[in-house]
Amino acid sequence: MLVLLCALSCKDDKKIIKQTEVVFTKEGELTFFKTTTDSTKVVIDIEIANTEYETQTGLMYRSSMQNNQGMLFVFDDVSERSFYMKNTKIPLDLIFINDKKIIVSFQKNAKPFDESSLPSNAPAKYVLEVNAGLIDTWKLSAGDSISYTK
Repeated sequence: MLVLLCALSCKDDKKIIKQTEVVFTKEGELTFFKTTTDSTKVVIDIEIANTEYETQTGLMYRSSMQNNQGMLFVFDDVSERSFYMKNTKIPLDLIFINDKKIIVSFQKNAKPFDESSLPSNAPAKYVLEVNAGLIDTWKLSAGDSISYTK
């Protein structure tokens, strides 16, 4: 009888796990330049992911991001990159950038929680994640360039 009472009372002891909201922290600014005119196209605030934990976590668990914000992944080497949207709640555009800070490719409108591979299809040192649709809104093209400051 005592075991039964203990088992029943333990059932009611449910643990509630609350996800901490991850908020944007400005760590720098990134500027896009048009290839044809070398003029400034857009300036956004960025978070910089350059540790293993930051690059693996990225924008996971975020509920939203402003259109003037993005996350810049900085890698030690130049290589083909592949991302996925596991645990990512917001649709994103991914911009792949080489070591000369030239845009080499895009993945547009990546779907939340989709674990399909999103490859760079070209060697990249940097990857920028922004809200879905902004590549088209900003009229970015492969060959455009970036600069950023911390």
